[in-house]
Amino acid sequence: MGSVSLLALLAAAIVFSAGGILVGWVLVKGKPNPQKGEPYECGIPTDTSPWQQFTIGYYLFALLFLIFDVELVFLYPWAVVVKEVGMAALFEIGIFIFILFVGFLYAHKKGALQWK
Repeated sequence: MGSVSLLALLAAAIVFSAGGILVGWVLVKGKPNPQKGEPYECGIPTDTSPWQQFTIGYYLFALLFLIFDVELVFLYPWAVVVKEVGMAALFEIGIFIFILFVGFLYAHKKGALQWK
């Protein structure tokens, strides 16, 4: 990929991004009102300020979910080539799952999976 191709790709990205924003700005007629500025709470009017602090446990739980969810994606390519690679693939995925399990045990021991 030469520098000309890279510049063309960069120019196309800028044009498409700016074009989408420009089209949305021109075609959409926004009518601001106080109701649009309120946070959406499933149709229930809010009683308190929407800017509340949440415990770190929620974020930690979400991050742990993402870590284990993304790691699970690596099992799909392994499943495709497991017959071709043979016992080496089985041994390697065993190590991979063991490392994930140790991470899970560590998170469980630290209390990261408990709602407080």
